[in-house]
Amino acid sequence: MEDKKALEPFWEFPIPSYDEWREVTEKSLKGASFEKKLVTKTYEGISLQPMYQRKDAQGLPFIDSLPGQSPFLRGAGAVPSKDKAWEISQELTTSTPKQFNLVAKHDLSRGQTALNIVLDEVTKKGLRIEDAQQLVGQSGLNVTNVEDMQTAIEDIDLAKVPVHIHAGANSVPVLAMLLGAAKKNNTDVSELKGVIGMDPIGQLVEYGSINYSLEDCYNVMADTVKWSNENAPSLQTVLVEGTPYHNGGSSAVEELAFSLATGVEYLQALTSRGVSIQDAAKSINFVFSIGADYFMEIGKLRAARILWAKIVSAFGGEENDGTLNIHARTSSWTKTKYDPYVNMLRTTSEAFAAAVGGANSIHVSPFDEPIQKSTAFSRRIARNISIILQEESHIGKTADPAGGSWYIEVLTNELAEKAWVLFQQVEETGGILEALKAGMPQQKVAETKTSRLNNIAQRKDIVVGTNMYANTTEKAIEVIPEDDTTFIEQHLSEKLNAKATTVQFSAETNTVDQALQFAMNGASVAVLASSLRNADDIVTIEPIIASRGAEKFEELRQANEAFTKEHGEPVKVFLANLGPIPSHKARADFTAGFFEVGGFEIIRNNGFMTSAEASQAALDSKASVVVICGKDESYQEQATDIIKSIKQANEDITVMIAGKPTEEDEVNYRNAGVDEFVHLRSNCYEVLRKLQVEKGVVKG
Repeated sequence: MEDKKALEPFWEFPIPSYDEWREVTEKSLKGASFEKKLVTKTYEGISLQPMYQRKDAQGLPFIDSLPGQSPFLRGAGAVPSKDKAWEISQELTTSTPKQFNLVAKHDLSRGQTALNIVLDEVTKKGLRIEDAQQLVGQSGLNVTNVEDMQTAIEDIDLAKVPVHIHAGANSVPVLAMLLGAAKKNNTDVSELKGVIGMDPIGQLVEYGSINYSLEDCYNVMADTVKWSNENAPSLQTVLVEGTPYHNGGSSAVEELAFSLATGVEYLQALTSRGVSIQDAAKSINFVFSIGADYFMEIGKLRAARILWAKIVSAFGGEENDGTLNIHARTSSWTKTKYDPYVNMLRTTSEAFAAAVGGANSIHVSPFDEPIQKSTAFSRRIARNISIILQEESHIGKTADPAGGSWYIEVLTNELAEKAWVLFQQVEETGGILEALKAGMPQQKVAETKTSRLNNIAQRKDIVVGTNMYANTTEKAIEVIPEDDTTFIEQHLSEKLNAKATTVQFSAETNTVDQALQFAMNGASVAVLASSLRNADDIVTIEPIIASRGAEKFEELRQANEAFTKEHGEPVKVFLANLGPIPSHKARADFTAGFFEVGGFEIIRNNGFMTSAEASQAALDSKASVVVICGKDESYQEQATDIIKSIKQANEDITVMIAGKPTEEDEVNYRNAGVDEFVHLRSNCYEVLRKLQVEKGVVKG
């Protein structure tokens, strides 16, 4: 009745059926395929329809579920409020404790609500500082002992500020340092909240090996969960990171499936070591990267909650045990070095998707992330994106804002179904570890990455400012990163040649309690790590290498810039435009954009009326590349003469034609000496790379 009443004002207009709409649409396509033109195929194997209807969502599982109800499609909380909005958990990568503390206090006083400490590789891996001096502070904070951590968190009330630390494959050394520092700062450890987590499988995927046996990692993991449950119940100690798959180029389905399989591996490891399913499930924090496909990413987070609730239930958990805590991180894969301020727009869209999808905490990457360590300016802009979404867009005040959208509900369900199928395939191989040993996840991700890169190379997937719409007048960003070299050197001078200590762990007492006592007595991160390390039974797999989609085009630009610097001038492309501006403008603009993304200099003009004029102008320009631009009819009349004239004068000049000719015309142009054709179906990267080799910009 309510639906009918709402439609009363529109009764005078006939309501078309889907079939009627499709009939009109197909007529407008003038014979083109409806499926090819209007149905979008995604990397997840999902066919996105141009229109979704009520009937598409009817009968979907959990469509009638409410916020706070299992399987938590609509979020774990039933009543949204400002207090339930996501934590603004920006990564802080400052190198040394004193400087970190200054940055952390500054950012926390200006809107950041969680302390997200990024550790350097030395600390995460528990390396001796003497053996890895060149790595100290390069990727984050270096912590060697309790005093370092105490300095880093000085005057920060961890009873009120949640902490987020990815502590590597074995979290005990870092956890002990933070607990020791908290005690020295008179913080009640029972009030700690957030996550200080270990993710041995994630580290294995990222690096190909870890410095511990997985058996030792799982024993330690069980101890951290038991300790936390008894001493700091609001502190999670296990991480499942989907980011290594995402940054390797995976689809949303692959990131979901492999992350969930890792979660199952950890649940099995914990429950087999005496941890209840309730305690095991609540100890795990999932981390997902949020990419550019806005609706897909919303669906991914919603699907993750559904599937995790299903998994926990299968382990015997009660309904409320299946709630999933998600930390979202805007994608590294989508960011670019060129036109970097566009990254601000990318992270805004990605953060919005994470918020709408129901992430519990969000890191918005600074726009200069691919270029340098963040600065006060880039961190402020990134932090303010979350603040604006909360305070001005009021996203956190609505429970499941995407709920009820036929499109998103259908998409969520399709994602969940496809991820579940892939997850089951992983389980059939013996679980995520056996699958990784066999190379199955690596192969799946590699295939998706190849598909993504091919589409970027052909400009089917557009990366603004990189493979399309290049800013040819761009200058390097003016914000200079803080130089922390002096701080790192001072830090090293204080830590090198420190008095060596040894510790011995006992199997009779919880590992965390022992590590805390050792740390309070002066044991370093490296000492604790080496004492927990078993050199036997080290697993090695093929890692998934993190990358960014824009890298190949960035390499083209960088190569041309280096060539220009060395030779004093760039490789120039002359546009031999035929006829008046209206006759050549479309193809000339396309051609200019095509070559500009590779860093070539374009010589433009208003067109030539004769073949002789075009040929002579091309030769006079001293350009080593000439592209003929105009209408097909002009090509048939003039292109052959232009090609022959240029080649006879200088056969080293590369001559191309803009557009894809008929087979007969192509034969004629090839016989005349044309080198290449550039058009919408060209593989832009391959054409430009080949040209750089021919012109000596790069070696073949």
